[in-house]
This record gives sequence, C-alpha cells and structure tokens, in this order.
Amino acid sequence: MMGSKFTKNPCPSMYRVHQKFDKTSITDIETAIREEFQRINLKRRVKPGQLAGITVGSRGIDRLTDVIATVVACLKNLGLKPCIIPAMGAHGGATAAGQIKILKGLGVTETSVKSPIISSMDVVSLGNLTSGASAHFSKDAMAVDHLVVVNRVKPHTAFHSDVESGLCKMLAVGSGKHEGAKNIHKFGLGASIVPAAEMILQQAPVLGGLALVENSLEQIQTACLALPAEFVETDRRLLTHACQLLPRIPLDDLDILIVDEMGKNISGTGMDTNVIGSWRRDGGERIPDYRTLVVLDITEKSQGNALGIGMADLTTRRVVNKIDLNTTCTNALTTGIWASARMPIALENDETTVLMALSRVRDPSRVRMARIKNTLKLENLWITKALLPELEAKPEIIIDQNPIPMEFDPKGKILPMS
Repeated sequence: MMGSKFTKNPCPSMYRVHQKFDKTSITDIETAIREEFQRINLKRRVKPGQLAGITVGSRGIDRLTDVIATVVACLKNLGLKPCIIPAMGAHGGATAAGQIKILKGLGVTETSVKSPIISSMDVVSLGNLTSGASAHFSKDAMAVDHLVVVNRVKPHTAFHSDVESGLCKMLAVGSGKHEGAKNIHKFGLGASIVPAAEMILQQAPVLGGLALVENSLEQIQTACLALPAEFVETDRRLLTHACQLLPRIPLDDLDILIVDEMGKNISGTGMDTNVIGSWRRDGGERIPDYRTLVVLDITEKSQGNALGIGMADLTTRRVVNKIDLNTTCTNALTTGIWASARMPIALENDETTVLMALSRVRDPSRVRMARIKNTLKLENLWITKALLPELEAKPEIIIDQNPIPMEFDPKGKILPMS
C-alpha cells in the first residue's frame, strides 16, 4: 500500500561514474611480510619454544587470512609457538565465543592460519593515565612470552589526531577488551590512545607490530614491521599516507545518498564518517551535506552489529530483521556514542524506501542523488543527470554517458547496477 502511494515519483535513471584511484598494491603479500621479518631480524630477541601471541581485530583487512598465516609461519621459523589472541574491544557481544565467531567470519580459524586461538575477556589493569583513563590489557596477551600486534593504519571515524587507527589503538583499545575499550572511549580516544599504548609497551611483552595500509581499492599497499619503540612514529607516518589514499565521494551536496550496505567489516561505525560526514553522528557543520541518507542492507560479516545505523534517515525492514540488539547496544554503550544505535524509519523494502526519499524532493526529475555500494567501495558510483556538469570537467572522473534505470525485483529489492 505504501509503495503504490509513491509510484508517481519513479526513480530516475543514473549514470555510472568511475574514479581513477591509485592502484599501487602489494601483489605477493606473503613475500612482503617475510621480507619485513628478515629486515628487522627478531631472532636475537627470542628463544626457541617460547609462546608468541598475535593480535587480530574485527576489521575486514585485505587478505587477512594470508597475512595472519604468514605471521604465524614467520614466528614458527623463529622457533616460537604462535597463538591468535582476538583484540577487538567489545565486539562480538563482548564475549570470548563471540570474538572467535567474528574471526571465523573474517576467515581466521585455527585451521586456516595453522595456529590455536586463545580467547577470553579477562584483562589486567596496568595503571592510570593523566587523561583519567586506565590502561587495561588482555590477560592472555600479558601471559605470552612475546606479542606481535597486527593492524591496519587508517583515519578514525570518531576523532582526528596525528595517531588514529593503527598499532597504538590495537594496544590501547582492541587488546583492552570490553573493559579497556569502554574506559578509553569514556575519557577520549584522542587524549588516551598514545599514552595508554606507551604504558602498555613498557609492561607488556610486545615483540613488534605489523602495520598495514590499504589503497583506495582496499588492497594492501604498505606492510611495515615495527619494533615497540617505533609504534607511535610508524602510526604517525603511515596515517599521513593513508589519509591521502582514503576514497571519497566526489560530491559534497546531495539531496539523497543511497548506501547499498553498511557493516562492521566496512567501518567501525558501519559507514565511514570521513565519507558521509561526521556531523551525522557528532553534529557540527554539514560537510558533506547529504540531506537524506538511505541504508538498504547490512553485511553478513557484521553478524548483526548495526552500530552506525543511527546515522541513517531511512532504512529497510530487512536491516531491522538482521540486527542483533545485544551486540549493537553493547558496542554503542562501550563507545559512549549512543546515538549510533538509534533506529531510523524502517520501511517495507528497498523500493518503498527509495521512493520515500524521493518524495521529499520538490522536483524528482532534477534530484541530486548518488548511489554507492558502501563507504569503502567508491571506485564506481552512480549519479543522476543533475550532477553530471559538476563532474564532467574533472580529469580523475570517467562518466558513462549511457543512463541506467534503477530497477527492483517483484519483492521490491533493488537490483545491482552494472
């Protein structure tokens, strides 16, 4: 009934836009990581038979299984006994089993990486910071002889500083489990991450850290093995590079942005606020100004964690039915950004939701609308005719001048655009 009400505003055709991104990447990631281990030469720092933990987070890093399996192999070559330690704060519903389940969804299992997984939520307190926060650290990670931290370096979605997501955050937040993540978020990520990491580095058995940077196509472009004393500077240096590679939508003013899917494997906030605008979560200046944000689905790898859905204006019943309220609320309460778990208006299906968004536009034939797969995959997007003049003169943009109709199946599910 609701769908028929809006059939007077049919969806406009859209034009495919291709952005020219830097495609430089590491093809043979196994060799690249082995070369880093050879460059650092950790053999003199270890003894055969010692236990070596490897931290693994909840993000969908490029070829994560291969990365972790190679780190395991490198540690075995040093005579060490590797084990995997989940380091993802409160993700997985803040349970040991839930975090193992997340690793499995990312392709990291005891079979795939040839290493046991040790998972618990137990932490130890290592001291207090001047920010007021306490440094908590995984009890399992403290119990090993050596620890290798693995993480992607990238701009964070909740704060901006010279050190954001990377090795230090993996120590301060991810390896702090639920208690540590909640505490660091409470007192401010920007003020607490580096001091907490430095305190942890003084007391925990950290052997080194593998820092990864992905290009705009989610392909690993840089792999750098750093010693503990180099963590902060490595994060700082690689963040500058990662910011230059961050994909963005080449338009700052839209009536409607359609996001086919959000998810925790895409961004910690489901959708990268560096792409859709941090004002949707934190308030402030509306840059970019996407006036109606539509989210149509949530990835299976999110396992029901819909943190960030509160930034959408409209969504679908399909999304609502996939939400695990316990996991989502636990994540929101841990970060302290409760609005991220608020529920937008949820309509029957994709077609009804898109038509509802169009109904708010005075002249749908001139609507400024864009559609993206998600906030990571931005090499290709689709735009309406009204936006063509703004992009046609940009040399990094290629526009297919053949319009494509936006179509839905008989159940109202949106069809992919080729």
